[in-house]
Amino acid sequence: MPRQAPQIRDAVPEDAERLLQLWAETTRTGEGSEQARRDAEQSLANLALNPDERLLVAECDERIVAALHLQRGPISPLSLDTAVHTSYLVVLPAYRRHGYAHALMEAAVTWAEEKDVEQLSAFTDGNRETNRFFARLGLQTVATVRLVSTPALRKKLSVERARAGAGTNRHLVEVLAQRRSARRRQAGA
Repeated sequence: MPRQAPQIRDAVPEDAERLLQLWAETTRTGEGSEQARRDAEQSLANLALNPDERLLVAECDERIVAALHLQRGPISPLSLDTAVHTSYLVVLPAYRRHGYAHALMEAAVTWAEEKDVEQLSAFTDGNRETNRFFARLGLQTVATVRLVSTPALRKKLSVERARAGAGTNRHLVEVLAQRRSARRRQAGA
């Protein structure tokens, strides 16, 4: 495949179907439903109205081949400093190592500079190739991000609470038994 200069632009609601195809091809999820397309269109429209958020796409021959989400926000909950947080870097396998991710990151840095933001973070999906790409750019690992559905976490928390409660009662029973044994020994001595 010949190298072409990546064309980077902001995603628009009309890109919804092509972005869903990109996500399906890069994340091995199924094709989007009609509801998923409507949700994506609405999300893209919302992005266009938010000055602190962007979804960049890279095109080749009018095909969206890569994307990167950008969001400006606090670097931490206790800091007034802001950062541009990047996430959902996806590149079609056939277009990897052709400069699309690099061009998207250059656009992210340019946007950060325009917004007077001095820090940039990258959230990844754990993909080895993606993490190596970010490491080559000088980004360091500072956190691990995990994801769970609300019902699944509620269930786990309930099980953990029940287990902890049972463990506390068992421990109390053991302590009381040891005290009784100690009293008997003292009374017998």
